[in-house]
Amino acid sequence: MRSVADDLRREQREKILAMTPAERIAMVQSAAEDGIALFAAGQRLTREEAIRQIRASRQRGRRFSRCMQE
Repeated sequence: MRSVADDLRREQREKILAMTPAERIAMVQSAAEDGIALFAAGQRLTREEAIRQIRASRQRGRRFSRCMQE
């Protein structure tokens, strides 16, 4: 039995497979920019401040690695 979700996944997969690699990259970059804009708006930050916070959050909780300094 097919569900609505299965149909949507199939449609999305077909749409993406029909795109050229350049179109796929443009789609991902657009989605990233949209995400940054939404985060910045939600936190009332500038775009640059939002990017800094996102980068900082990626580092929180990670172990120090001396090889990253070299």
